Order: sequence, then structure tokens, then C-alpha cells
Amino acid sequence: MSPSPSPNPSTGPERFTGSASRTEHWRHLDLSLDGGGVATVTLSRPAKLNALTFGAYADLRDLLPELARDSSVRALVLGGEGRGFCSGGDVDEIIGATLAMDTAGLLAFNRMTGQVVQALRTCPFPVVAAVHGVAAGAGAVLALAADFRVADPTARFAFLFTKVGLSGGDMGAAYLLPRVVGLGHATRLLMLGEPVRAQEAERIGLISQLADEGGVHAAARSLARRLAAGPALALAQTKALLTAELDMPLAASVELDAATQALLMNSADYAEFHAAFTEKRPLSWQGR
Repeated sequence: MSPSPSPNPSTGPERFTGSASRTEHWRHLDLSLDGGGVATVTLSRPAKLNALTFGAYADLRDLLPELARDSSVRALVLGGEGRGFCSGGDVDEIIGATLAMDTAGLLAFNRMTGQVVQALRTCPFPVVAAVHGVAAGAGAVLALAADFRVADPTARFAFLFTKVGLSGGDMGAAYLLPRVVGLGHATRLLMLGEPVRAQEAERIGLISQLADEGGVHAAARSLARRLAAGPALALAQTKALLTAELDMPLAASVELDAATQALLMNSADYAEFHAAFTEKRPLSWQGR
């Protein structure tokens, strides 16, 4: 099911999305949206452990900006069908095919994979990766690019790029991984390409939440529903600042924080907190 439009597009942000219609069907992944604002994107090649193809990358690259323009989407769960999350790029359909490409084609392909990671980091809602079984190569980076990684004890992460003769710094991994687990762990994981099982991944901070075996999808949806029910503008700006301030000096970060808070202090949600507190009633976040 595709996301439903805002009830009042003439006044909401949907008026800025242009004339292109929403994509009704995605060939290389499954998309659903519940009534609470949680979108679920499922990689759906279970026979191949959800190995990515050129089409799957392109669908992810194009889907995420579409969802970002839909104000009804408040959180996203990214998961995989079957026995694992994602085994990375398909050996035949990508690695084999790239051997026949010229430099221009290879550059276009690698830019596309990076655009998927950028879209995960810049979409204005939290992304929760539900990881079970293997998350290898590009699959490990997709999980890394999420805001939260919920995993069960079967999860194992492997950044395999050096194992195929490529740089471990693929798709932004050399930027993101040291910021999640530290430079020492990132160096080991990216250079050696050895698998990291759930217990160690939790210890070094690669996992946000460890779920019971078999319960990762339910746990990820529960977290996504909690996020979707929260103050959407505040969460979106928190995500934006976490990304933007990674490379900013303290003075610039403090100034950006101040400007952001001044804007949010004009929001309906900020006023709602005060009203609910004063009236001793439950909060009703409006996301505006």
C-alpha cells in the first residue's frame, strides 16, 4: 500500500512536491504504510538473501525522496524477507556485470549506491533497520546508515569490500562507521572484513537494541511506532543536526542549535507541550 496524501495539500508541504505522481509499484522491494505513519520497506529476494541488484539500488534511491516528501510518513522500518537482512551486492548481477563496464559506467553506479546512503541520512524521519541473519557488504552499510539498528541474536555484520579487492570505504562506510563504533573498531572491520556477531556488535555500539531471537521485526516496528507518535519536527531536526554537526566546529554547532531551537519554539508542538502540562492532560503531537 502506498502512503496516503496529506488531508490538506494546499496548505501542507505536499504543495511543494511538483507535478510528478507517486510511484504506485516498486519492482525490486516491497513498501507498506500503516495508519500510524510508519512506512516499511522490505528487501524481497529471499532466495538470494536479499542480494542487491542495480534495480534494487535504483528503487531505494528513488523511493526515499518520495517518502521524504510525504508528511504522513513519520518513521521507516527497513528490513529483509526470509533468512537474512541483506547479503550485499549480487555477485553475478553486479560484480560480474561491473567487470564489463567502462569508467563512466562504474562511476555512475558507485554514485548511485552512495545516493542511497545519503537519502537514508537526509530523509526527515527516523529510519530503523531490522537486522536478522546476514548484513554483509552493502547490506551492512544500509544498516549502518539507519538511525537505529535493531537486531536479534542471529545478526552478523560483515563489511566485505576488501574481500573482493575493493576499498573498505564504500558507500560512505569510512565516514559513518568510525562515528558509530570509533576509529579503532572501524579500521578492524573495514580492513579485515571479518563478521561481527550480535553480541560483539552490541558491545561496540553497532547495534542500538538487541531483540529476542525471531522478534526483530516486531521490536523494530514497536520502536518505529514510538518514533512516529512523537514530535515529528523535533525528531527531524535532531536527525538533521546529528548529521550536519559531525564535521562542524563547536561554535558553528552551537549557533546552528540556537537557530533551530528558535524556529521550533514557534511550532505548534512546543505550544502543545506547555498546554498539555498546564492542563494536566496527555500530549497530542501535531508534527507542525
